[in-house]
Amino acid sequence: MPDAAGIALGPPADAPAAARAERDPFLLALGERVKLLRSRRGMPRRVLAEAADVSERHLANLETGLGNVSVLVLRQVAGALECPIAALLGDETTASAEWLLIRDLMADRAEPDLRRAREALTTLFAEPSPQARRASRIALVGLRGAGKSTLGRLLAEHLGWPFIELSREIERTAGCTPSEIHALYGANAYRRYERRALDEVIEIYPEAVIATPGGLVSEPATFNALLAHCYTLWLRASPEEHMSRVLAQGDTRPMSNNAQAMEDLRLILAGREAFYAKADLVIDTGGRALGEAFDGMVKALAAALPGVPPAR
Repeated sequence: MPDAAGIALGPPADAPAAARAERDPFLLALGERVKLLRSRRGMPRRVLAEAADVSERHLANLETGLGNVSVLVLRQVAGALECPIAALLGDETTASAEWLLIRDLMADRAEPDLRRAREALTTLFAEPSPQARRASRIALVGLRGAGKSTLGRLLAEHLGWPFIELSREIERTAGCTPSEIHALYGANAYRRYERRALDEVIEIYPEAVIATPGGLVSEPATFNALLAHCYTLWLRASPEEHMSRVLAQGDTRPMSNNAQAMEDLRLILAGREAFYAKADLVIDTGGRALGEAFDGMVKALAAALPGVPPAR
């Protein structure tokens, strides 16, 4: 029988393995897509549940394939994730004949071919900056605790360029802090301010080192703009290192009201990793002292971009 939210409850999570194995493969796949989209946006389950106006228990059932969710609940979840319901169902490319033809061309292509196609489409539609101009803006991407602010300031000083922390530009544009934007207007409004701030930075600064918020990659249009106008570096570390660095800075927000913080962090990194990997360079900061990480970053940049001086 369905409950009040329109979800026909399946076997509970602690049901015998045989009962859990009977879950419908479509519902399992649907739940995995919801979880993936949620992790890419960095939304803990409780946050998505509140935004979608469904209980956390119902959302947990949806993500684990334990219930036959109603179309109305799917619409609420899709709205909170700012994506069409078709994206949850896994067939967003059936809207037109052209989409179907493009999908056929891309089917079974390897990642290098897909990257070439994306870059060609960016050149065709996005009017990217010339390569020389793109190389004069260096953007750092990655999760919180990767070292974007610390290493970004050092790199800007080394190059003699301005250092821009995009979260500060978002705050200036919105007139309130990112956390207040989320609380007052929601995650979707924050993404709009984020794009506006990025566009302003690109327009104003021909040369800059830009530290970006960790979730910027979850908005494809904004991430495409960053890739088109900036030379990007992914500062990579393990989830444990991300968490320990943030806590060492005295920021306890990752643990606030969330007993599953570490699990959420792993999910977020897993959901965003393929996007972070689109950066021009990947710099591993894991297990490295600040000076060592900076020297490695500058060495990699000097090898890739003409005019970048070696580390002193």
